Amino acid sequence: MYEGGAMTRRRQYGEVANLLQGVVNVLEHFNKYMGIPQIRQLSERVKAAQNELGQQILADFEEAFPSQGTKRPGGPSNVLRDACLVANVLDPRIKQEIIKKFIKQHLSEYLVLFQENQDVAWLDKIDRRYAWIKRQLVDYEEKYGRMFPQEWCMTERIAVEFCHVTRTELAKIMRTRAKEIEVKLLLFAIQRTTNFEGLLAKRFSGCTLADGTVKKPEVALPSTNPFLEDEAGTETDEIVIEKSDTDKPKKPKVPDNPFHGIVSKCFEPHLYVYIESQDKNLGELIDRFVADFKAQGPPKPNVDEGGAVLPSCADLFVYYKKCMVQCSQLSTGEPMIALTTIFQKYLREYAWKILSGNLPKTTSSSGGLTITSLLKEKEGSEVAKFTLEELCLICSILSTAEYCLATTQQLEEKLKEKVDASLVERINLTGEMDTFSMYIFLQEVCAMQWQNVEHVGDQSPYVTSVILHIKQNVPIIRDNLASTRKYFTQFCIKFANSFIPKFINHLFKCKPISMVGAEQLLLDTHSLKMVLLDLPSIGSQVVRKAPASYTKIVVKGMTRAEMILKVVMAPHEPPVVFVDNYIKLLADCSTDTFQKILDMKGLKRSEQSSMLDLFRQRLPAPPSGAENAGSLSLSAPTPEQESSRIRKLEKLIKKRL
Repeated sequence: MYEGGAMTRRRQYGEVANLLQGVVNVLEHFNKYMGIPQIRQLSERVKAAQNELGQQILADFEEAFPSQGTKRPGGPSNVLRDACLVANVLDPRIKQEIIKKFIKQHLSEYLVLFQENQDVAWLDKIDRRYAWIKRQLVDYEEKYGRMFPQEWCMTERIAVEFCHVTRTELAKIMRTRAKEIEVKLLLFAIQRTTNFEGLLAKRFSGCTLADGTVKKPEVALPSTNPFLEDEAGTETDEIVIEKSDTDKPKKPKVPDNPFHGIVSKCFEPHLYVYIESQDKNLGELIDRFVADFKAQGPPKPNVDEGGAVLPSCADLFVYYKKCMVQCSQLSTGEPMIALTTIFQKYLREYAWKILSGNLPKTTSSSGGLTITSLLKEKEGSEVAKFTLEELCLICSILSTAEYCLATTQQLEEKLKEKVDASLVERINLTGEMDTFSMYIFLQEVCAMQWQNVEHVGDQSPYVTSVILHIKQNVPIIRDNLASTRKYFTQFCIKFANSFIPKFINHLFKCKPISMVGAEQLLLDTHSLKMVLLDLPSIGSQVVRKAPASYTKIVVKGMTRAEMILKVVMAPHEPPVVFVDNYIKLLADCSTDTFQKILDMKGLKRSEQSSMLDLFRQRLPAPPSGAENAGSLSLSAPTPEQESSRIRKLEKLIKKRL
C-alpha cells in the first residue's frame, strides 16, 4: 500500500490502475471474513486510499478542464487517460463526476452563443445549433477521442447532453415568444430537428440514454384503402406485413429511432398551431367539395356499373392520411388526440354537407330526400316519383357511405397504431362510423312517423302504400348497388331491424282496440311479413333465397307482432287463463309489455291493477321454475273460436295475396 501511495503522489495512474484492480479482486474473496480485525482494517485502508485517489483525480480534471474562469481547457493528456482507467476501479460516482464536469465544460460555449437574447437562438436559425454540435463532436474525436475509455461512449454522451440542453432552451424561448410561432416556422424547426435526431440514430446506439427504450415498429397492411397502403416509401419506413399471408417469411423489423423526441419533444406544447392549421385546411377542403359538387353536378346514371363512389371522399381520406403520418412524426401524444377530434369533426361535416346535403329534393318538400320518402304514405296513396338520375345519385351516395364506413374503421386502427399505448383507449370513431352506417340513410327509416297513420283498424291503406313503394324503388336501389351487394344485404337487415320494432311500437299505440280491429291488424301484419320476407329479391327476374340471417330477423320480429295481436283478441276472463295464455304466447316477463297489452284491450285501471298482481304471481320463478312449467302450457280459452278466427284470417290473406 505504501508503494501504491507513492505512485499516486507521482500520478503514475497506469501502474496504480493495475495494482488497485488486483487489490480489489483479492478483497472480494475475503468479504466473508470481515469479522477478522486484520482483514477489516486492511479493507478500510484500501477504501481510504480509493477516496484519496478519487479526489486527486477529480482535482486533476478540474485543473485541466476548469468549469469556471477564463482559462482555456487543456489538451489531451496521457496522465488523464490513465486516470480514467483508475476511475473505472473506483466508486462509480467518481467516473460520473468526471463525465459530468467534462461535458459541462465542453458545452459552456454553446450556452453563451445561443442564449435566449441572441438572434441565432430563434427557430428560423435552428440549423446553426445542429451545425455547431456537429463541429464540436468532430473536434472532440480529434483531440480527446483516445483520452477516455471507449466504453464510456463520451461522444454519444456529449451529443445526448446537447440534446437535453437544447430542448430546455428551445422550450424556454418558445414560451416567451409563443405569439410569433407560425405553422410554417414550426414545421420547419421540427423537420430540421427530427432530421438531426435521425443522424444521431445512424451514428450512435443510444446506449447512454436513461430509459433505453425502443418502440416497436409499426406495420402497414396492403390495401387500396389509403390507410392500408405500403408506406415503405414514406418517411416512416414502415415494414409491410400481409395479414392474409401469415405463413410467409417476413422482413426483419427495423427498430425505431431511440433518439426520437429527445429534442423535438419541446415542440409538442405548441403543436396546437399545427392542429388549428389543419382544422382550417379541412374546413376549406369541405367547402371546396360542396362547391365542386354544385358545379359539376351529380354523377351520370350507369346502372350497369352500380353506384359510383364520390371522388371527394377519397380525397378527404388521402388528406387525412397525410395529416396523420405528419402529426405522428411530430408527436404520438396528446396532439394525436387533438388531431383525431378534428378528423371526427370533418367526418361528420362530410356526412352532412356532401352526402345528406346532396340527396335529391322531393317535389313536395323543400328539404332533402330521405329514405322515409321511399316508404312514407302520401295523401291519396300517391307515390313519390324520382327520376333514374336521382335514384342513381341516391345509390352513389349509399356507395360513398359504405366506402366512408370501411375507411373510417381503418383510420381508427391506424390512429391507434400511431398514438402512445396509454392513449389508445381515447381513439374512438364509433360515432362517426354509426353516422355513415345509419344516420344519413337508415336512421330515417327508424324515424318513420307511424303514429301519423290514423284509423289503423280500418282498411289499412298504409299497408298498400308501403308495399307499392317497396316494389317500385327497392329493385332500382338493388340494381344500382350491384357492385356492392353486401351493402344491399346490410340495408335489408337494418331496415328490418328498424322497421319491425317501430311497427310493434305502433301496435301498442292502437288502444283501445276492438276484436274486429285486432283481426284487421293481424291480417295487415301477416301481409307485411310476407312482403318483408320477399324484399331482397322483390321485382327480380332471378329469384334468390333471402339470406338466412335476414329471414330469421323478419320471422322472429313479425311473429312477435302476431302473438301480441292474438293475446289482445283473447278474452280476459277468467284472468288466470288470460295471464297464462299471455306467458305462453309471448314468453315476456316484462310488466311493461303486459301493461301495454291491457291498455290495448281497454281495461280499466282497477282491472289492470288486479291483473298485474296476478301476472307477477303467475310468472315462473327462475331457476327452479321447471316445476311450474305446466302453467306455461295452459290452453287458450275457447280454442274452437280461436281456431275459427285463424282459419278465417288465412282465407282472407290468401284472397288478398
